[in-house]
Amino acid sequence: MPPPISSQPRFQQTRFQLRLVAAGDALLRWATNPWRRVSLRLITLLLGFTIGGTVASIAGQLGQPDPVGALLCVLIMEWAIRARGPLRRRQGDRLALQLLDMGRIGLLYGLLLDGFKLL
Repeated sequence: MPPPISSQPRFQQTRFQLRLVAAGDALLRWATNPWRRVSLRLITLLLGFTIGGTVASIAGQLGQPDPVGALLCVLIMEWAIRARGPLRRRQGDRLALQLLDMGRIGLLYGLLLDGFKLL
């Protein structure tokens, strides 16, 4: 009988992966202060807003049709929605989920504001 298949794949512990985990832990320790957490969420919201406005501007400058930019934005939004599931089920600090949501809101708001400029 074969051994049971684990639901979590096992990855090699490389130096890059260990430093990535250490950087995430350091960010969580840094963001224990409520003001820092709010500022990090605000920065993520504004970054998403900037990216949303930039996507529409780049598509217009390159002469690409708007559906290409819209497809790119829909793909980013779908990826973010699918990434929420594992983040919601994870125990502990919800900073990653909050940052993902702020990025999505900022991107959508930037796109909508750019769309209303064209009216």
